[in-house]
Amino acid sequence: MTLTGRQIAAARTLVGLNQPELAERANISAATLKRMEGSPGQAAGLPNNVEAVRRALEAAGVLFLAENGEGPGVRLRKVEP
Repeated sequence: MTLTGRQIAAARTLVGLNQPELAERANISAATLKRMEGSPGQAAGLPNNVEAVRRALEAAGVLFLAENGEGPGVRLRKVEP
């Protein structure tokens, strides 16, 4: 599944992280994350960096949604009571 810059930005916002915090969790620079999020389509960057961001966001509770006719999206994982 391909991530878009907007998905990354939306996911980061959903879990309440700023760019430097997410960059640290993904072990990339904040400038690299900023470029990814600013991408108009597919997140720009080396595949391993995009994957590191994906893993960091998923560990924080994000689910990435594949295109379902309406476009890609994100949501938070359900928390069991």
